[in-house]
Amino acid sequence: MAKTAALFDLSGRVAVVTGGNGGIGRGIALGLAEAGGAVAVLARNEEKNRQVLSELKAIGVPAVALKVDVTDRAGLEPALKRVESELGGVDILVNNAGIVSLSGGVLHEKAADWDNVIETQLNAVFLLSKIAAGMMVRHKKGGKIINIGSMYSYFGSGLVPSYSAAKGAIMQLTKSMAIELAPHNIQVNGIAPGWIETDMTVAVHNMPLNDEILQRTPAGRWGQPEEIAGTAVYLASRASDFVTGEMIRVDGGYAIR
Repeated sequence: MAKTAALFDLSGRVAVVTGGNGGIGRGIALGLAEAGGAVAVLARNEEKNRQVLSELKAIGVPAVALKVDVTDRAGLEPALKRVESELGGVDILVNNAGIVSLSGGVLHEKAADWDNVIETQLNAVFLLSKIAAGMMVRHKKGGKIINIGSMYSYFGSGLVPSYSAAKGAIMQLTKSMAIELAPHNIQVNGIAPGWIETDMTVAVHNMPLNDEILQRTPAGRWGQPEEIAGTAVYLASRASDFVTGEMIRVDGGYAIR
C-alpha cells in the first residue's frame, strides 16, 4: 500500500487552472504547485498572470501563465496544446474561471449578461473538459477534471439567476462526465465553495446578505481562497482515484443549516 503522503504527491503531473491568477483559482494553483505539480494558469489579466507565474516559479515547479479568455472558443484548444508542448500532457484540469452578474433577478438581468455568465461558467467548462479529456484518453494515463461549483449548485438565488443556473448545471455536468470518462480512468469531481473572500464577493460585505452569511455559517466567518486548495490537491491526486461524480462542499458548514 502506498504511503499516505505519497498519495498526495503531484510530482510529474501537469495541471491547468482557468482563472488561476486570483481568488480561489490562485489558491488552487499555488496548492497544486506546492504538492509538486507543474501548473499552467489560463486567465485574461496579463499583469496578474505575471504575478502568479512568479509565485509558482518561486515554489520551484515548471509553470506557464497564458493570456486566455475562456469565452473565446477558438482559443481554447490552441491554449491546451501550448501547455502540452511546454509542460507535457495535461493530467489535471481545474475549471475555475468565473464571473457573476449581480442583477437582482430575472426581471432585471439583461440577456447579454445572462449569455456572458453562461458562456463563462458553463459552456467553457464543457468545451475545455471535452478538449482535455480527449488529450487524456489519447495519452492513456488517466486524469482528473475538477469543476468549481458553488453553494448555488444546491440553492437558488433571487439575486444572481444566471450564476445560480450555471452552477447548478455544473453539478449535473460533473456527474455526467464522471460516468462517461470512468472507463478511461478519468475522475471528474467538483468543489462547492461557500462564501470565500475574493474580488468577486467583496461587494457582498456591504450588503445585508453579509449578516445572514455569518449567522448561517457555523464557522462564523468567511473562508479564504487558500482553504480550497487542500480539497483540490486531494481531487487532483491518487488519493481520490476511487472518487468520481462528487461535489465536495468547503463552506464552513453553511449548507447544513
